[in-house]
Amino acid sequence: MRIITVSGPPSSGKTGVLIKTIGHLAQSGQTSGIVKFDCVSTIDEALYRTAGIKAKIGLSGQICPDHFFVSNLHRCFQWGLEQGFDFLFAETAGLCNRCAPHIRGILAVCVLDNLSGMNTPWKIGPMLRLADLVVITKSDLVSQAEKEVFLFRTRQVNGRATVLHVNGLTGQGSAELASFFLEADETDRMDTSKLRSSMPAAVCSYCLGQTEISSRFQMGNVKRMNFEEQG
Repeated sequence: MRIITVSGPPSSGKTGVLIKTIGHLAQSGQTSGIVKFDCVSTIDEALYRTAGIKAKIGLSGQICPDHFFVSNLHRCFQWGLEQGFDFLFAETAGLCNRCAPHIRGILAVCVLDNLSGMNTPWKIGPMLRLADLVVITKSDLVSQAEKEVFLFRTRQVNGRATVLHVNGLTGQGSAELASFFLEADETDRMDTSKLRSSMPAAVCSYCLGQTEISSRFQMGNVKRMNFEEQG
C-alpha cells in the first residue's frame, strides 16, 4: 500500500484536488481511501462519500492536531490494510502553519492557494519546506504576474519540490498529479517510521485547561517576547 500525506492551510483546496486525482487513479484500477484530520469540524466526509471514496474523519478537538495526527497514524495504516487499499491518503489541515505531518520515506504533498496572498509561502513551516510535491490551486483566479510571484516565493521556501498547478473544480492538472502518485514507494509498516521534522511543543498550564491570563498562572513551557529596545 502506498501512503501519501497531503497537507496545507484550511480551504486551500486539498479535498477537491484529491477527489479529482483519485478519479484518475481509479481509472488505472487503483483503490484509494482517505483519513481526514481536522480540528473542530469538517464536511469533507460527505464530499468523499458522494465521490464514492471511503474515508475516516478524525477531529482533534482540544488536542494539538499534529500530536493527534501522529498518535492515530498507525491505526489508520492498519485500517488501510484491512480495506485492501492501493493508496491511503492522510489529509491534514495546517491549522497553525507550523504543522509537521510529513514522514520519511513517504510521499509528501503540500497544497497552497494562490488567493491566500503572495507572502503565504513565507509564513508556512515544515508542511511546505519538507514537501516533495507542492500543488498550487486557484491559479486561474489571479493575474499572471501574481501567479509567477507566488510560484517564485514558493520555490524560495522549497526549491527541491516539484510544483504543479491543479484546478480542484475542473480537474486540470490532476492527471499529472496522479502519475506522480503512481510512482510513489510502497509502505510495508508504520511502527518504524519517523517524522521529517519535530512537532510544535507546549506543555504549559493552558494545555491543562487554564484560562487565567495572568503570568501568575503561567507555568511549564512558556515563551515570552522581548520588548527591550535594541541599541
